[in-house]
Amino acid sequence: MSEARATDANTLVLVDGSSYLYRAFHALPPLTNSEGAPTGAVKGVVAMLKRLLATHNPGRVAVVFDAKGDTFRNEMYAEYKANRPPMPDELRAQVGPLHSLIRALGLPLIIESGVEADDVIGTLAHQGAEAGYRVIISSSDKDLAQLVNDQVCVVNTMDNVTLDRDGVLAKFGVPPERIIDYLTLVGDKVDNVPGVDKCGPKTALKWLAAYDSLDGVMANASEIGGKVGENLRAALPMLPLSRDLVTIRCDLALAETLDDLVPAAPDNEALINLYRALEFKSWLEALLGGSADAQVEGVGARGNGTAAMDDGAGGTQGAATGSMANERVDYVCVTDEAVLADWVAAARERALIAIDTETTSLDYMQARVVGVSIGVAPGKAAYIPFGHTYAGAPDQLSEETVWQHLRPLLEDPDCAKAGHNLKYDLSVLANHDIHPQGIALDTMLESYIFNSTASRHDLDSLCLKYLGHRNVSFAEVAGKGANQITFDQVPLETATPYAAEDADMVLRLHAELGPRLAREGRMQAVLEEIEMPLVPVLSRMERTGVALDPDLLHTLSAELGTRMVELEQSAHALAGEPFNLGSPKQLQQILFEKLGLPVKAKTPKGQPSTAESVLAELAADYELPRVILDWRSASKLKSTYADALPRAINPETGRVHTLYHQAVAATGRLSSAEPNLQNIPIRTAQGRRIRQAFIAPPGMRLVAADYSQIELRIMAHLSDDPRLVAAFAASADVHRATAAEVFGVAPDAVTDDQRRAAKSINFGLIYGMSAFGLARQLGVERGAAQEYIDLYFARYPGVADFMARTKASAHEHGFVETVFGRRLYLPEIGSRNAARRQYAERTAINAPMQGTAADIIKRAMVEVDRYLRKEAPHIRMIMQVHDELVFEVPESEVESAIAGILPRMCAAAELKVPLVVDYGVGLNWDEAH
Repeated sequence: MSEARATDANTLVLVDGSSYLYRAFHALPPLTNSEGAPTGAVKGVVAMLKRLLATHNPGRVAVVFDAKGDTFRNEMYAEYKANRPPMPDELRAQVGPLHSLIRALGLPLIIESGVEADDVIGTLAHQGAEAGYRVIISSSDKDLAQLVNDQVCVVNTMDNVTLDRDGVLAKFGVPPERIIDYLTLVGDKVDNVPGVDKCGPKTALKWLAAYDSLDGVMANASEIGGKVGENLRAALPMLPLSRDLVTIRCDLALAETLDDLVPAAPDNEALINLYRALEFKSWLEALLGGSADAQVEGVGARGNGTAAMDDGAGGTQGAATGSMANERVDYVCVTDEAVLADWVAAARERALIAIDTETTSLDYMQARVVGVSIGVAPGKAAYIPFGHTYAGAPDQLSEETVWQHLRPLLEDPDCAKAGHNLKYDLSVLANHDIHPQGIALDTMLESYIFNSTASRHDLDSLCLKYLGHRNVSFAEVAGKGANQITFDQVPLETATPYAAEDADMVLRLHAELGPRLAREGRMQAVLEEIEMPLVPVLSRMERTGVALDPDLLHTLSAELGTRMVELEQSAHALAGEPFNLGSPKQLQQILFEKLGLPVKAKTPKGQPSTAESVLAELAADYELPRVILDWRSASKLKSTYADALPRAINPETGRVHTLYHQAVAATGRLSSAEPNLQNIPIRTAQGRRIRQAFIAPPGMRLVAADYSQIELRIMAHLSDDPRLVAAFAASADVHRATAAEVFGVAPDAVTDDQRRAAKSINFGLIYGMSAFGLARQLGVERGAAQEYIDLYFARYPGVADFMARTKASAHEHGFVETVFGRRLYLPEIGSRNAARRQYAERTAINAPMQGTAADIIKRAMVEVDRYLRKEAPHIRMIMQVHDELVFEVPESEVESAIAGILPRMCAAAELKVPLVVDYGVGLNWDEAH
């Protein structure tokens, strides 16, 4: 860390806080915390203050804000600032937190009633100059230029330009002592200060150059000809008042003296609480960790050591870190069997314990456990190592001894257990043939359900956010990059506080999040009835994996490679020269410069876009974009699937084991990674070839069960529209039924084009598609698309009413809910940016349907897994892809599997319309789908 810059005791910095506030509000993108409260202006102002103070490090400073209510200028002129709009609600809500934060930073804050911030700044600047200080005023307010002299300068927050006497002359064309005259002539429309009509800066400068001052201009008004001269003479009665209005007072009787402007020591506790509430994670982490950023704030560095000391009881006790460094913690490294037995006994006496594993790898299929942490109460946790193998490692209990004591505890269903990302712990413990029961809660899922869009849900981020505590990071104990070691090589004196802290923080975090969930709607039920029961189901599904045919994928890779070469040659021929099809820059040159194709969209840097949507639009009229799209498709299939999937096969199991993320998608849907099995194309022949590589082992079949039109059915349930409900109740072709309603024809008279249009409308409305988007999809005029939408809403008024109600509720509450009570917060729903607000409104309509669909298939997975484990153990659930579940079934049990699985999937929710599940059976996934 570099040394802090020495304080400049002779410098006085005066900050125009009101100028900073509006500057930050209008210049920065909107930002909210997880509660939907706006925070962007606060963050912008504090960032500006930190940069300013880091640059000047003044001995004295004041941040000055305008007070509420009128000032003496309103008494002088009732119309003063009459045209100014009221402060936006999004900004007003940030004023209080900003004032609190400035005070917590130790900065003197001045708000003087009856005057303006400019007058306070003028008075302090005058006092500072007289006392011999170098005065720096930080503002973008042009009026403050009148205060500049040999000891006072203005730093413009807009362009960071410093205005001294020469700077004022260069910027305005007059010296500081003539700024008042200049402003009087020009007037101020924003503040409603009357000047001379049609007198702009050039005219004002011309008059002041000719007559030296405002008084000179007024005295010679009769000499000035033309319309502007008439305007000057008409304005003469008001000019003295205007001069008074723009003149900053420098003689106020302030309660504060220069000695009161010495910055105080920051209130770290208040800063921690404010940073947590506002969710300024980087500043919170800097403060807790004593980083250089914290030094800028004036916060003294604090050690982050984890020194350990012998506890005299067969273990090692480590110190806590971060904001809890001064709290008593009891972190014990257990290396004695009697001590281990005592910890197990203590755990059995608790209503809830926390568990965590330390392992050799993040790959749950390969990881081996090297130690287990147990937390029994906030501040009291133990690390039980048995696999640390570094040179000189102290004696540890044997793995057999540890499992002998821990297995009964871990597998006891009556002992409630908590953890963070417990699915991983379940999977790695299964590598040791240990299968925990009594899995009660996961703090990662608590955070995710409480607010899926608020932040990351890793333990370190959540401890910063909710506890104001900076955890010891893995990099601090194991290193980074090429020098990083596995945890079995981490010394016990370092490993203990790191590992025990994780278990401790789970209990502390639950103490914060648990009550919050309980207070908010049905969130607790979502956790207990959907997400927590799903954890072991996903662990089993991941460990089961899916069989692949690598030979088929290798063959497909070769075919795709050949196809790519053919397409590349075709593209070169169409372009008239060779070029790199994967280079956007070269593609821009060929398509838009050489061939002159129309530019449909531009990149943020103003270049013609070559995005897939743009090429798809061009492909309707030009052959080269079609070829490029085909090449891109083949390239993606080859690299992402045909080449990558064989490399993902586990050498021990011969199967692919994906990772299902339970706390990523805002709507509650599961996502898949390493590899991603949820985005394999199905509409193209080559995409289906990849699905053919997902095979059933000998003697088995794949059964794919897929919810039919589930989001449309949920729309029917939520809207309760009679016609839509009736169509599903009658098992009608809902798209044909919609076409019949919209186009006013009998169902059997609906054409393919009409059904296609109705299908686009049905699904488009779920995703908030506009008339413009529908027109593009159907290839019709926008007016025709709007007519389709209007006809739809006329025939299905319940849908229109549902959408209107949902938007209104989202605006009122800031969130929407699924049928089961899962919430999706919409921080942009009140944004002043129309595009952001409209996107949030579209999301508000779609999220209840997507989220309910996610809840339904999760409920189905839990119920089907329960059935399989109890009644059909030879059937294995191996994949979840959107609304589809895939099973590996013995040939002889296919019929019984379908009879057992489908009814349970259909019973996963009671809607106003029936849930329908389609299924297929095959030797591979393509055949079964």
